[in-house]
Amino acid sequence: MINFIICEDESNLLKRYKEQIDKFMMKYDIEYKCYTFKNYNSLWKKAVKQIKGFKIYLLDIRTDEGSGIDAARMIREELDDWVSMIIMISGYAEYKYEALGKRLMLVDFINKLDHSEKKLQDALLICMKHYDNKYKCLRYNYKNVAYNIEFKNIIKIEKEMDSKRCIIEAEDGTYLIQGSLNEVLAKLDKRFVKCNRAVAINVEQVRSYNFTKNLVLLKNGEEFKETSRSKKKEMYNRVRGVI
Repeated sequence: MINFIICEDESNLLKRYKEQIDKFMMKYDIEYKCYTFKNYNSLWKKAVKQIKGFKIYLLDIRTDEGSGIDAARMIREELDDWVSMIIMISGYAEYKYEALGKRLMLVDFINKLDHSEKKLQDALLICMKHYDNKYKCLRYNYKNVAYNIEFKNIIKIEKEMDSKRCIIEAEDGTYLIQGSLNEVLAKLDKRFVKCNRAVAINVEQVRSYNFTKNLVLLKNGEEFKETSRSKKKEMYNRVRGVI
């Protein structure tokens, strides 16, 4: 789920941004929801704290109740949220360097009067690339049940003995999927390392790897010692972030 949180004090622009987001999201098979506000009041602050999942903010730099810069500072510093995407929009071009200079990790500062629709589409594309990298999902059907498991929640994948299935170990439980380990890995991305013929591990779920002891310590406390000799160096470098 992607949550778009828009704050814009002009009703016509608020409606236009919502329409542009709807148009943009037609290209993606992803659930999303838009939340709209006209100022940074208590309702906005409550929503920002309560809404869960991936968030993309469109913030007007000036409203009757608060500024977009203060709102972005709240998101980053008070809520310690450095993952959500923030796009600043304003008709006041002079605020651009102030906004970008606050080290708030803005995706972009868009001038309402300067081809804003095209620039908003470009900024949203950047946001979606970030979403794809962090929140990709493994979607498949097994025995008439549709599954949708986020890559980041998968801990490891293991080939089931004497069958043509694999077992997916995730943060919220285990799942079965039809196919060989290589066939499953083809649906995933580079964060998954094939440790041996039967097991692949999500590097993002690894707390540490002791090369000498060939010991993978997962974030859930589980230990794994079966990384093959040919894969040890790759595992070591992937955990270090070298490759």
